[in-house]
Amino acid sequence: QVQLVESGGGLVHPGGSLRLSCAAASGFTLKRYTIGWFRQAPGTEREVVACVESSDGTTYVADSLKGRFTISRDNSKDTVFLEMNDLKPDDTAVYCCAPADMIENGCIAEYCGQGTQVTVSS
Repeated sequence: QVQLVESGGGLVHPGGSLRLSCAAASGFTLKRYTIGWFRQAPGTEREVVACVESSDGTTYVADSLKGRFTISRDNSKDTVFLEMNDLKPDDTAVYCCAPADMIENGCIAEYCGQGTQVTVSS
């Protein structure tokens, strides 16, 4: 099982920005995998945020987040990023990344990392 480590979460005011990072634990090469970012707020199911393919870098961002969230990968750093702008209180959740499989409307993953907490509050 590929082990991933998320970082970059925190407390931010509405309208603020954060950049999350997803890196592989020692011994794994992240660039070989399609990677998805997911989030889960208390009392809700995990939902897909964005995905980036390993083969050609094709990206997917959930419709409700387009224009505010961007996913990218830097293979030289073996890291996947999630840039989040104009954050809203509804974006508050634990964000996690995982190796994923692309599907028609996003991607799915069997498991997710421990995640990083994002809290948007004034």
